[in-house]
Amino acid sequence: MMLDTEFVRAQFPAFAEPSLNEQAFFENAGGSYTCAAVVDRLMRFYTQRKVQPYAPYAASALGGAEMDEARSRLAALLGVDTDELSFGPSTTQNTYVLAQAFGQMLAPGEAIVVTNQDHEANTGPWRRLADRGIEIREWRVDPETGHLDPDDLEDILDENVRLVCFPHCSNVVGEINPVIEITALAHAAGAYVCVDGVSYAPHGFVDVGSLGPDIYLFSAYKTYGPHQGLMVIRRTLAELLPNQGHHFNGGTLYKRFTPAGPDHAQIAACAGMADYLDTLHAHHVGGDASPVGRGAAVHNLMRGHETNLLQQLLGAIKDRNSVRLIGPFDAWLRAPTVALALARPGVEVAEDLAEHGIMAGGGDFYASRTLGAMGVDPNAGVLRLSFTHYTSQAEMDQLLTALDAVL
Repeated sequence: MMLDTEFVRAQFPAFAEPSLNEQAFFENAGGSYTCAAVVDRLMRFYTQRKVQPYAPYAASALGGAEMDEARSRLAALLGVDTDELSFGPSTTQNTYVLAQAFGQMLAPGEAIVVTNQDHEANTGPWRRLADRGIEIREWRVDPETGHLDPDDLEDILDENVRLVCFPHCSNVVGEINPVIEITALAHAAGAYVCVDGVSYAPHGFVDVGSLGPDIYLFSAYKTYGPHQGLMVIRRTLAELLPNQGHHFNGGTLYKRFTPAGPDHAQIAACAGMADYLDTLHAHHVGGDASPVGRGAAVHNLMRGHETNLLQQLLGAIKDRNSVRLIGPFDAWLRAPTVALALARPGVEVAEDLAEHGIMAGGGDFYASRTLGAMGVDPNAGVLRLSFTHYTSQAEMDQLLTALDAVL
């Protein structure tokens, strides 16, 4: 079954926006366009429900119900219990709060494994725990390919490791890491697992329950929604970690790691992401299916379309001697986030592409540790071309023509 890109694009107001006409968007790894279902819910909340939620009067009760709906529907798509899903202002903030909780729970001498493949948001907060006497061990990428080898992880796991943190896929390497295998290795060593799903989730929500990590984080503003961070913490770990919220919220699982007041409107609007996935499922597949089943079907549709476009892009750059691809050339092994190291700074090439109607980015993308480990000057950075399932064949053709002109 093929993804109906015309139908998909009709769900996004940006594609009907005159100011964006003839502009092809290839910086989706920095944030996606927002689907109409989210925009509609956000507008409704701000115009009809912008009051303190959960009070007995109608506007308040409806606002609280919409917030609860968002949590329950998204948790069901992710294959976890409703109260195992928390919302926060960003994934960066959620990770910082988690690091504070682990810092209180762990004893000096106990260890956390991080990688140098991570975005800084999922490595910096953990690394700073070294100031509390916690040992930080680095699982390192292959300097040529950027690959994280699970065998190398086995070599640094022992009885002192309490947590292993790694990305589902890197925001510059793009290779999809084997979450199930890595999680099994860590759990066998007695460690918890924290997966940064920010760069993978835009390409389809995953069944976190089946993947097995104890923590899975991603950002709604990269999955067609508002600027919120979504954080799954499985019950056993969530009840063990020290409460980071108000003392009177310590008994409510999804409030334990939200020290600031929630953004009512944006949380409610997150239900629009579930609306959107359900709309795609109804249009392409139809029939009854569990939330996880609907999510899996839509995930596969997205990946099929993206992989077809991605292989075209990878093929176009494969024989260019002046271009170094960060990560694998096999489209099935990676997400459609393509970082290219060039003879000049990535931001300069992005500026040239903008003259051809290509919206792309250049820089280190908070992955300076990864680039440095692979011999790429973080100051020069890379050109990053990232897209998602709503990208059309015409936009890919526009990009390939622009790259011919610029490179």
